[in-house]
Amino acid sequence: MNRLFVVKKPINISSNFYLSRIKRKYKEKVAGFSGTLDPFACGCLIVAFGKYPQLFRFLKKSPKTYRTTIWLDAISPSFDIENIEKVQRDSDVLEQCIIEKELQNLTGSLTYLPPKYSAKNIDGKRAYEMARDGIEFEMKMITSEVYNVKFINYNHPFISFDITVSEGSYIRSIAQILLQRLARVGTLSYLERLNEGDFRFQNEVALNPLSYLNPPINIYTGTKEWFILGKRLSIEYFETKDDGEYVIVFDDFFSIIEIKEGEPKYVLNRVYFENEMVGNND
Repeated sequence: MNRLFVVKKPINISSNFYLSRIKRKYKEKVAGFSGTLDPFACGCLIVAFGKYPQLFRFLKKSPKTYRTTIWLDAISPSFDIENIEKVQRDSDVLEQCIIEKELQNLTGSLTYLPPKYSAKNIDGKRAYEMARDGIEFEMKMITSEVYNVKFINYNHPFISFDITVSEGSYIRSIAQILLQRLARVGTLSYLERLNEGDFRFQNEVALNPLSYLNPPINIYTGTKEWFILGKRLSIEYFETKDDGEYVIVFDDFFSIIEIKEGEPKYVLNRVYFENEMVGNND
């Protein structure tokens, strides 16, 4: 069964383990998810069955919004509550206006080091595995865009806010930037992903993939059988002939093609709709 939908991953479970639960729930063997959430994090996780996991790289998944809470004076090498080493006591209460000002100062481009306790691939190994094994290694700087920050609450020692960022951002590291500007130490005690682009948790309702694909739709004037048989495509049958990736829609399936220097080629051919999705392009 081809199916694209959003689940709400709970706290204290890995994304992989939760996917195994979803597979058992729907009695599906072929499944995948996009955008790993750390075990301590919860929220929006995009899941696909059948052939739909192949669509992940074509989906509109940005910007992403997270709801998070910083625990002031808690020290953790992973910048979350999984590895708390120490909690300092009797620290001064911050002025809320200063917190709100520094939160707004996060907007724009931020360059920083991702946390070593992350799923970043370092020479074929996950960074968090190397960190847990005590292996010394260096992370490379990355740049993220922070589009919006919304202050929610400050109840000492906890600061809560929503933050909207570009894909590939690390909220744990961004929180450390805020803490440095506040001249305090701390770690994340809560992290929930509210959305990835237009993807939000909607009680696991099946989604029409055409509503979430990045490539624009191109009009093909040739015969459907050409795609069914996977025959060589000719540029003359496409309404848009500019270079780029495009979606070609038929009554019961769609394909993704790439036009490069006037030559159209299949990228992903014959992705079939489920029955309830045929003709629904909302």
